[in-house]
Amino acid sequence: MTPPPSEPADTNTSRRGFLGVAAAGLAGVLLAPGVRLMEIAQAAPKTGASVPSPGASSKVRWGMLIDSGKCANGCTDCVTACNTENGLSGGTRTTDSQWIRKIEIKEIRTGKVQSLPMMCQHCAEPPCVDVCPTGASFKRADGIVLVDKHTCIGCRYCMMACPYKARSFVHEPQTNQKPDVPRGMGTVEACTLCVHKVDRGEQPACVSACSDAGHGAILFGDLNNPESDISKRVASYPTRQIRENLNLNTGVRYSGI
Repeated sequence: MTPPPSEPADTNTSRRGFLGVAAAGLAGVLLAPGVRLMEIAQAAPKTGASVPSPGASSKVRWGMLIDSGKCANGCTDCVTACNTENGLSGGTRTTDSQWIRKIEIKEIRTGKVQSLPMMCQHCAEPPCVDVCPTGASFKRADGIVLVDKHTCIGCRYCMMACPYKARSFVHEPQTNQKPDVPRGMGTVEACTLCVHKVDRGEQPACVSACSDAGHGAILFGDLNNPESDISKRVASYPTRQIRENLNLNTGVRYSGI
């Protein structure tokens, strides 16, 4: 049998070029939803017209210091700011997500009651990451713990593993989402330290709200930098971690408790 005549070289080249473009376009369709999550994970926002900033660095350990003595009973400015920034409903239903909540702790011996905010503690050794079967729960190099919405299967193992009850399951379809805060029904979510703001050199929404209200109860900064305000405060005054007996080395610290 005589083989069919080969196609001209320019035809083959054109076909390969077309297929390459088509494949690239398809890859864009399939991968685009996850691209932003990867960029968030790598912390690569733009610092100029065409120059990306360095990725998340292990030299940095983002953290918070919360002064319970300045945290007023009944004040929910930090909660409101978090809901507004991240497009949360505000807990109007029992199934709604809560990324930060106000709790009260009581000293058994003295009866003293204190109010303080509770959120993901951004552990150096996060149990949520250890139990996640898909790798959706992960920790960035700078200590921020996140959930990849495109990998999360909603098994909720991480919710059971978290000793701070800091994670929520999304029960309902999400509409009118914030561009910087991807959310999705059937996935788990929690405080991100407003990673999208941090990567732009800004403060988390709860920190800014607390400061604007004149309370100044939340300090945010680099725990690894001895010259940062938070490191100086931690070095100068007694601070504690919630459930410190678990040795999770949390990024959120408290003073006055």
